[in-house]
Amino acid sequence: MKKISTLFKKDIHNLGRVINEINPENKWVFDGKAVATQKFDGSACAVINGKLYKRYDAKKGKTVPEGAIPCQEADLITGHHPHWVECDSTKKDDQYFWEGFNALAESGKVEDGTYELIGEKVQGNPENIKGHLLVKHGHNILSLESLDFEFIKNFLSNPENNMEGIVFHHIADHRMCKIRKSDFGVRRKALKELIV
Repeated sequence: MKKISTLFKKDIHNLGRVINEINPENKWVFDGKAVATQKFDGSACAVINGKLYKRYDAKKGKTVPEGAIPCQEADLITGHHPHWVECDSTKKDDQYFWEGFNALAESGKVEDGTYELIGEKVQGNPENIKGHLLVKHGHNILSLESLDFEFIKNFLSNPENNMEGIVFHHIADHRMCKIRKSDFGVRRKALKELIV
């Protein structure tokens, strides 16, 4: 899974924010060729030919582990070069990926594709769940009334929509782009109760 671009153009004065201008490479979203889905805040992973992999970024001269599967060519500007590295059930670093994978296997829903690992020991648990789960990318479809800049900003600012952001999936190919709360300077509210 390669890095995905932001729906709107970045503010050149503050690259952590967006401006009310469509990123030209993502015009397809506004041409009615996209499905909006919930973006989860966790750690990317994949099931490839039934095997579990986690994301590894071989940037800034890092050595690519043997057997790693490249997700894209190296970015010449940022140096990012994401790969998939097979998880090892004997390594402590991979235990939460396996916990999520095993929960998925118990539900009988393991299929090849990309996932987000979420849970108690991942990114400070912004999804506020017990244990660890793998959530398939593109699974939670959103119904948006508009793709207007202000509408999306207000949608993500609404406390009832306590999610990291939105990922748009092209309906005919594998292109994706995203927009996050933080792109508008909105902080995610911490939930007081754990949900399952």
